[in-house]
Amino acid sequence: MDWTDLVQAAAEAAKHAYVPYSHYPVGAAALVDDGRMVTGCNVENASIGLTLCAECGLVSTLMATGGGKLTHFTCVNGKGEIITACGRCRQLLMEHGGPTLAIWSPEGECILEDLLPQYFGPNDLDEYTSQGG
Repeated sequence: MDWTDLVQAAAEAAKHAYVPYSHYPVGAAALVDDGRMVTGCNVENASIGLTLCAECGLVSTLMATGGGKLTHFTCVNGKGEIITACGRCRQLLMEHGGPTLAIWSPEGECILEDLLPQYFGPNDLDEYTSQGG
């Protein structure tokens, strides 16, 4: 996989971030199993806790453009440096990409399960609800 296009798309998305408080823009980009590319940027809020990470925007774009499964993902800061998703966003990526989602990280290529071991996912709920939980 040549990650160049995804990294460039993430860097372009970061240019559109709304970051009046932290001044830390983040852009994210991913490939979808049907070949589409989706992007997102972070959008801050004065209450800070309501800030939307770039991955939130990316998943919203995924769903608004037809859904599907994420296959490759990366994110960058405003300098174009590769960064990793926060814990909350790793969980979000797990929901829409699964444990084998390919990630371009500061240490190179890995899979999401490496970044989120012992994850909680839909199968955990299926098992619980099938037991009458």
